[in-house]
Amino acid sequence: MAAIYSGIYLKLKSSKTSWEDKLKLARFAWVSHQCVLPNKEQVLLDWVSRTLVSNYNKKCKLEDEVVEKLWAYLDNVIHSKKLQDLLKTGKTVGLSFPIAQVINKRLSEACSEKTQQNISTLLSCSSGILSTPSLSIIYTAKCELLIDLLSKLSKLACQQLASDDAVGSQLFSVLQLTFAQYLLIQRQQTNPKLVFGQVTSELLQPCLLLRHLLTVRSWTQADDNHVRQHLSREIRSQIETLLQVGLFQPELFSSYKEELLPEQEPQEKKKGGWKTPLLPANTMQTNLGSDLCEPALHGVVVASSVSLLYKLFLDSYCKAENHLVCFHMLSRLFGCLRLSDLQEAGRSNVLSPVDWSTDLLALEQLLNLVLSNDIYNVASDRIRHKEVQFQFYRKLAEMLLTHSQASIPAWFRCLKLLMSLNHLIVEPDLDDLVSSAWIDAEASEPRTKKPQETLISTLFQTYSKLRQFPRLFEEVLTVICRPAVDELRPSVFSAGLTVKLRECLLELPPNQILDILCLFVEKCQTLIIPAVEGSIDMALKLMSVCSVLHAFLFNMRSLDDVTPAPVVLRTQRLMANIQKGITQPLMELLQAPRREEQKSELWLRKASDAALLLVYTWVEVDTLFGVSCSKYVSPTAEIAVTEPAARHWAISAILPGMKEQSWKRVIELASGFASTSKYCLELLTLQKMKMMLMQTEADLQALQHAAAFILESGRSAMSRTESEPWDGDTSAITERSYPTAHWHLVMSNLTILLPYISLKDVDYIAKVLLETLMLAEAQEAATDQEPSISIGKISLGFIHSSLLPEMKVLHCAFLTHLIHQFAMVLPSVTRDSVDLPLQQLSVTNVPWHEEILSPCKTIDPLEVPSEKLLKDELSLSWRTLEKVAQCVVSLAKTGCPVTLKERQLQRCLGLLKIVSLLKLDCFLPSDCTRCFLVLLSLLVNTKASVSCSKLLLLEVLRTCLHLLRCLQAGRNANSVFKVLHASDVLEVVMTSQLTASKFFTDVLTVPVWTQYVKEVQEVLENFLQMIIERRQSVKLNLEKFMSFLVRCRPDTGAAKSKDWKNWNPAAEQLLLTAFTTLCHVVTLHLQQLPENKLHSADVFSALLEPVVLQMVRTVEHGLQTNTPNQLLPLAFIPSVTTLLKADLSHPVKDWQKEPSGFLEQPRIKLYQEFYSQILKELPCAGSNLQFLQLALQFLTIFCSVPELYPGKETAVMVVFAIKKLLSGPAITTQVIRSMEMELTEVLVKVLGNCSAEEFYAIMRLVLQGLEVKNVWQQKAKEVLSAVTLTKLLLSCPLSGDKEKAFWFASPQIITALALQTKEACQDQSLISIIVIPILETVAALLRQGEGVLVNPHHVSLAFSILLAVPLDHLKTEDYRGVFLGVHEVLFSIVQCHPKVLLKAAPSFLCSFHRLVVSVMHEGRQKGDRGNMEEFEMILKCAHLVERMYTHIAAEMENFTVFSAFMVAQYVTELQKVTLHPAVKAHLTEGIYHILDLCIERDIKFLNASLPAGVREVFKDLYNDYNHYHKAKKQGEEKYTA
Repeated sequence: MAAIYSGIYLKLKSSKTSWEDKLKLARFAWVSHQCVLPNKEQVLLDWVSRTLVSNYNKKCKLEDEVVEKLWAYLDNVIHSKKLQDLLKTGKTVGLSFPIAQVINKRLSEACSEKTQQNISTLLSCSSGILSTPSLSIIYTAKCELLIDLLSKLSKLACQQLASDDAVGSQLFSVLQLTFAQYLLIQRQQTNPKLVFGQVTSELLQPCLLLRHLLTVRSWTQADDNHVRQHLSREIRSQIETLLQVGLFQPELFSSYKEELLPEQEPQEKKKGGWKTPLLPANTMQTNLGSDLCEPALHGVVVASSVSLLYKLFLDSYCKAENHLVCFHMLSRLFGCLRLSDLQEAGRSNVLSPVDWSTDLLALEQLLNLVLSNDIYNVASDRIRHKEVQFQFYRKLAEMLLTHSQASIPAWFRCLKLLMSLNHLIVEPDLDDLVSSAWIDAEASEPRTKKPQETLISTLFQTYSKLRQFPRLFEEVLTVICRPAVDELRPSVFSAGLTVKLRECLLELPPNQILDILCLFVEKCQTLIIPAVEGSIDMALKLMSVCSVLHAFLFNMRSLDDVTPAPVVLRTQRLMANIQKGITQPLMELLQAPRREEQKSELWLRKASDAALLLVYTWVEVDTLFGVSCSKYVSPTAEIAVTEPAARHWAISAILPGMKEQSWKRVIELASGFASTSKYCLELLTLQKMKMMLMQTEADLQALQHAAAFILESGRSAMSRTESEPWDGDTSAITERSYPTAHWHLVMSNLTILLPYISLKDVDYIAKVLLETLMLAEAQEAATDQEPSISIGKISLGFIHSSLLPEMKVLHCAFLTHLIHQFAMVLPSVTRDSVDLPLQQLSVTNVPWHEEILSPCKTIDPLEVPSEKLLKDELSLSWRTLEKVAQCVVSLAKTGCPVTLKERQLQRCLGLLKIVSLLKLDCFLPSDCTRCFLVLLSLLVNTKASVSCSKLLLLEVLRTCLHLLRCLQAGRNANSVFKVLHASDVLEVVMTSQLTASKFFTDVLTVPVWTQYVKEVQEVLENFLQMIIERRQSVKLNLEKFMSFLVRCRPDTGAAKSKDWKNWNPAAEQLLLTAFTTLCHVVTLHLQQLPENKLHSADVFSALLEPVVLQMVRTVEHGLQTNTPNQLLPLAFIPSVTTLLKADLSHPVKDWQKEPSGFLEQPRIKLYQEFYSQILKELPCAGSNLQFLQLALQFLTIFCSVPELYPGKETAVMVVFAIKKLLSGPAITTQVIRSMEMELTEVLVKVLGNCSAEEFYAIMRLVLQGLEVKNVWQQKAKEVLSAVTLTKLLLSCPLSGDKEKAFWFASPQIITALALQTKEACQDQSLISIIVIPILETVAALLRQGEGVLVNPHHVSLAFSILLAVPLDHLKTEDYRGVFLGVHEVLFSIVQCHPKVLLKAAPSFLCSFHRLVVSVMHEGRQKGDRGNMEEFEMILKCAHLVERMYTHIAAEMENFTVFSAFMVAQYVTELQKVTLHPAVKAHLTEGIYHILDLCIERDIKFLNASLPAGVREVFKDLYNDYNHYHKAKKQGEEKYTA
């Protein structure tokens, strides 16, 4: 031994041995059992450590390669399993302190060199040392080494984040581990000042920089996912904890107080005052100085740091008595921001917009913290502290308003926060606030508009509550009357502000509103009106004043019969003043004669906008007041209305005193401006129409002229393609937003306009509606997030509403234009062909609308068409439809379709989407037929070019078929049969799709193909049903279609193999779909025939026979040609299922002989082959849900006849295949849930027809899967399949020996489930795979076992399952499943096994209490509520706990003895958490029912025995119980019979 020891040791120490040999020897010595050294592991660690330390201390100089290999050796040793095993046995192995210094030095070099190459091994060593307690002592015993390591790692992380390189996980994993170690030591430190010094001197700056870089990093896919999603968040949290504990410990508060409140220092001097006082705030300010980081980042890092430091300060020290200290800390931290320089020097150009944005965000966060923590108490600040806080905030407000930053959202939010603190802070600068933040603010972007509106809304609410609204609007008027900044002064009230204004006006006294209005009217009369002519500035002021008057008059509370008389009189005077003092002079100004070049001047345009806006407002409000208030007398009532004007509804009818000739001049002038002027003219015209309609006799001609004027007014603007969204503000309409405003007016008032417009105008509206819908998709993609109105949104809203179907004429015209667009899609070569169906259906000389007999056909009411003419026109439209129908049928037969390119197909799909928006059920018979023929012609007469996307063509065909099906479901679907035979339709559809299918041979596996085939099937099924239900030529139509289908196959005989070879699989699937649908519909019809019509059954059966034979041939060929490793095409399965159903619907008595009915021996062979194929493919189907459901449906029918099983196969083979399917890798619990119904149906048939011996074999199969070795062998899916089969067996009705066998095995099943649960709960990944299904199965077993499971022990095993299941640290979905599973098991025991429950009460209470605790933990109050769905789930769980409490109290009287114990458990947990109110409401209501069971002795016992803190919680609970629940219960009992 000695020889071996001395030999190794000497060689390692010898200078003659090469380093390569030394390393080999060291590696051999570590791993070899033959090399025996006393304390070998420690010796080798000491050797490598000393060698590395000597190299870095320059005692021995080694080559870099040798050094790297030594580090690699140390790393391998630290991470070796051998070392871990040694440490587990209790052996002590350690490292020396110098190695920690060397590691720190290496990392320091890497920081200074700014390169992170070759430190991977070093980081790995650090990770191994820190994660091994016996090794980490070199850092934990010397805290300064750990702090140094943390500082160096933080700097390295900052360098990596600041570079463009991808971020790896190694450095951040070590950093997170180092933070965790330091935080443990930090909490154990007893000297807070020492900790403060360590943190501020070494860690504060790198930590703040690291947190900032982690926060602002733009993560990419190249960055490590673990760092991006988890480590970055965890490290930020650790930094915050480190700073909280290091900088703001309770013992340091006195130092903060002494520093921040220097005037209190003399009274609070302590012993040892000669010592240098700790200045924590100053130290932090110094750390935030210029040496924090490089200059480019300094500003943003400081800005992000001050809000964090202030938050942590408040978290530690914010109490009512400390608010002044908290404020002074705020002022110190604010002093670190660049904004603070502006207060002193008044420099406005120092900061760039980016700097402003960053600092304003920081200021916003600081002010938010002040507001949320209630730091500023107005009264206390004024009385006790000489308004020190107020003065600070005043300077802040002055600085913000002096340096207006209306392009930055945070600027508005800061002002809003200052307003929320105290409105007097901004009151002295109210005019500047109104100007820079509202009237003259250029906040056009949505991100600035919202905070601006929030600020102004706060202003409104504040001054409304203070009843100082007139004071606010005095300032608004003052600002408006200043010279405008530019010609584009924004509108005073946006749509959002108008809503807020309305809310405030409804709360204000009417006299205050009238004060404001009078103020504006007076200023307008005296200052603006006299000087408006020729002055752009005055015209802009006039527009602003009129928009304010419009907003107030439209949004104030209307006068009514309960309004006080003085208010009514004052309002009358106001309206008279507006009419005489403003509108009349403005109207006179507008009607003055001018040269053409003068009419386009800007001042005149603005004056026209303002005048007509106010005129319209005045007319509308005057009319409303007159209608709603009988005491109101219109100022124009005195002016006599002449008879001609009243009769012809001239302008004097709504504007008394205005002459018709003068009004025409105003219209001529205003119509030249596509802005507010023109829009207000339309509104006035519409108002005139409404007033006419309110009369007993309406003037039809005047109504028609008015409606025509409104449409004509915007016609030229609508023809322009460019338009902008509109926010609904009448005063802010521009040339680009006018088309939107006009279209909004037309569409929202179409019910008024439509009866009085000509057919030409109806056609115009339909055309524009379609054009705007076609552009809507692209427009909506760009402006979908905008709250404003766009033309596309208006048209879409109208199409989605129920109005269009009611407007029959417009509906018909819209369809005509839609068909014309379909015709325009065709290539230009074929577009001129008048014989094509689409061209014939879109001709304009056919009176398609005559079916409606519209009153708006002609303006002249005397020109009424004769009855004969109408009949001729109607017959013309139907004759055209018949001609088109025959054309479609002939085209289907000749097969010369028009070729469309991809762009044309896309346009076609867009038009089909518009058709799908229409309510097809509401079409008139002729329109229904037209639409049907359009869709049919698209199917028949179009094909895609070779270069087209096949998926796009599939989508077009699928949409066409879907729309055909929707039309079939409509009330006028039978109108199609006026022009087409039913069999022709079926033939046309199938011919066109079989032709098109040649294009799809290589896309048969995509989901769109499956959807397309389903649409084909549903169209055929609906049409066949209609043929049978109509009972008109049923036999003839079916016979024609059947013969067509039979013809759609290759000829038999010599050329058979050749023809089959050319047959494409897509056509094969379509043909099978048609066969299947036909067989299904006819068979269903035969089954429903009454006995007296059995002769019809024979006829249909005879018709069906050739179809069935052809179907069999197709299926057989499909089975022969199917690719071996590919699933059967989906179309085959329903085909064979339908065939089998049809065969089984005929009674067959002898299966062994060849029957005379349908089920012949070759057919049985087909079914058996298909069954074998399905069993083979079932386990391979994975998660292909559609295939699985169809396959299981086939097995359900097949297994219902056990004689069909091939050879010696039995039901066991089916169950084995299902078990194999359920244990497949792609099968999840979600997939199982989706096909649970089909699985149950199969098993019902299998178990219902199997023998007892077969059932025993099935049970053995299930029990094998439940063996615990499956979990040990990591065969989780085997267990899942067995558990699922057990649950499915419980859903099947068993009887006789089978039932006895199952329940005989049930104790073995429940024991196996308990063992499986215990094992599975050790691996969290198995919770969803095994544990949740086991809980569901146990609940079902207990429910079904009521009265059968008589041994209490077997039921009690369920409790062992419940107590093993974890309820914490679960994913949301897993928690939901586990909770519901545990609850269902408990509820099953409570309901079905009450006797067992009483004997196992402690287990029940323990299991239920775990549920309660988990709900309390999940339902506790959190700062961020998180996902709403998650919260809804927790609420549901809390409701289930309440239900269980209620059930226990109501149903289980014997549980009374445990009531005090349950209450004690509840309040003990309640004391630990703060519950969310909604969760608490459920739990409290539940525990009240348990308190109902408690007698006085229980209450006394609880009061005496509960610990102090818990007792207080119980007292509060019991007081609430007495006050709310008990009183309510006694009241209910009092009035209960």
